[in-house]
Amino acid sequence: MSDVAPPYPDGKRRCRWCGTDPLYVAYHDQDWGVPERDSRALYEKLVLDGFQAGLAWITILRKREAFRAAFEGFRPERIANYGEADIARLMADAGIVRSRAKIEGAVKSARSYLAMQERGEDFSDYLWGFVGGEPLVNRWTSPAEVPASTPLSETLSKDLKKRGFAFCGPVIVYAFMQAVGMVNDHVVDCHRHAELTSA
Repeated sequence: MSDVAPPYPDGKRRCRWCGTDPLYVAYHDQDWGVPERDSRALYEKLVLDGFQAGLAWITILRKREAFRAAFEGFRPERIANYGEADIARLMADAGIVRSRAKIEGAVKSARSYLAMQERGEDFSDYLWGFVGGEPLVNRWTSPAEVPASTPLSETLSKDLKKRGFAFCGPVIVYAFMQAVGMVNDHVVDCHRHAELTSA
């Protein structure tokens, strides 16, 4: 079975996973696989991918604006100072995924992010260094070819954990790498594969 859906009403072919939900299609076309170089935005996406663990990404996507409001724009310098009152506030927020472990993980990761910053390490430069500064381009033609994790995501996962980041196992990290454009995993027949490859 192809991993590309039949042409949409606009005549374009897309990765099958985005289905027909307008929110998911827009995410596929505008966000997924687009190289992200902003350190704060990369922290946000890593945290949201951690919150996805055990859930479908569309669940997180539908709650993304609520997450951004609850976590004050995902500014690590704010989140790193969260205490018990902030944890309680977030646990009471029905707009987000209320997992104490994942909320505490976001705080732990914010502190690790700031520790890197204090050492003069830029989070974006650090992450992109694992792919030589440019997206890795895959040429998948079927869903069976797309891995859940790779040796590279395992290496990055181990390094993030060593630095104190939470909820960053190799599967989460590979989903993150795909989403932020470190890896172009749009299948070859999807219109975004060629667009991102030639960007």
